[in-house]
Amino acid sequence: MGVFVYETEFSSNISPTRLFKALILDGDNLIPKIAPQAIKQVETLEGDGGAGTIKKITFGEGSSFKYVKHRVDSIDQDNLCHSYTLIEGDALTEKLEKICYETNL
Repeated sequence: MGVFVYETEFSSNISPTRLFKALILDGDNLIPKIAPQAIKQVETLEGDGGAGTIKKITFGEGSSFKYVKHRVDSIDQDNLCHSYTLIEGDALTEKLEKICYETNL
């Protein structure tokens, strides 16, 4: 087993609170509307959106991937943190067991 860590940082004129609401809390509805070529649909398969929720993301036509499923690990609205794990889908390939993401605004 190996671990690979990648970090990136972005600047924005939009406040962190507003970005968190748009991308994390409302992203399931917003992102397919503003980027339908990238994300066709986001479906909640299990849960209420909080920790333990399983979501299926279907990619738009032209993407090299069809879909992924991810599990929400935590959402901390007070500290603007969100973590989730990609658990299924063709983006994992045969060599990856899972991909964990953590967002801090």
